[in-house]
Amino acid sequence: MIQTAELFILTAIAEIVGCFLPYLWLRKDGSIWLLVPAAISLAAFSWLLTLHPAASGRVYAAYGGVYVATALVWLKVVDGEELSVFDWTGA
Repeated sequence: MIQTAELFILTAIAEIVGCFLPYLWLRKDGSIWLLVPAAISLAAFSWLLTLHPAASGRVYAAYGGVYVATALVWLKVVDGEELSVFDWTGA
């Protein structure tokens, strides 16, 4: 069985990928075919949310923190951006 922390991270990655791929299509002249894995990723995100073991309010509050941390890692690793003071204070 997948651990709760791993589930939070997988959920965050599925959401970020599902939003990043349409961004690549719209803003970076990517292929329209990027929308197919984006839709699959967002469907996986929705499904993963149903697997969290606690009440939805608690899950969403805890997931928010994991999402922000994952987004900062994504900004650094995938986008290659240096994190600014504003990135850290906004987190």
